[in-house]
Amino acid sequence: MDAFLLNFLNFDILALVWPQLMRGLLVTAELSAVVVPLGLAVGLLVACAQSFGLRWLDIAMMAYVDFLRAFPPLVLLVFAYYALPFLGIELSTFMAVVLALVLNTSSYFAEVFRAGIESIPKGQVEASRSTGLNALQTLIHVVLPQAVRKMTPDLISNILETVKLTSLASVVTLPELLRVARMAQGNTFNATPLVAAALIYLVLLWPVVRMLSHLEQRSLAAR
Repeated sequence: MDAFLLNFLNFDILALVWPQLMRGLLVTAELSAVVVPLGLAVGLLVACAQSFGLRWLDIAMMAYVDFLRAFPPLVLLVFAYYALPFLGIELSTFMAVVLALVLNTSSYFAEVFRAGIESIPKGQVEASRSTGLNALQTLIHVVLPQAVRKMTPDLISNILETVKLTSLASVVTLPELLRVARMAQGNTFNATPLVAAALIYLVLLWPVVRMLSHLEQRSLAAR
């Protein structure tokens, strides 16, 4: 037991690396604060574009969603960071990670928004159009408010996955929480920094998981 504590829960090492972990956590928070809203916004735009019934636009959005859902996010990130400079596009490490994660997560958010929009009965849409609202006004004032309520649990679940996905940024040396923890592990030859990083993720995300379970139970009870 002493050996386990010495190698995995060493409080002397934890005190030594704690400031570094907090700086990594700040980068993770900044990355999440940028990627989540952008992923939601792009996903919503893609889903709205699909709802207008224009065949060419529907095919283009379907290709966007299918390609990005099937393409590995790690490879997408490596491409954004290492390959774009060869095409004359220079991005900072932070912006390359943002670009890759927004492209990936927006495809999943788009599917959630699309399912929510399609769950609204067509009769409501036709009734709204008969009152003089155009397609965009009907979407904004009638369809989306109801759809968002229905898909809230799925949106929160995707947001949770997006936050965890930010750990991929360690691959391109962005000093987010996992990257800092791995560097600290290498410098101290001790797994305590990695255990601490995992516990930080757990403490921050567990309340969101409980809230998600609560919303899902409420949704099932309302049916």
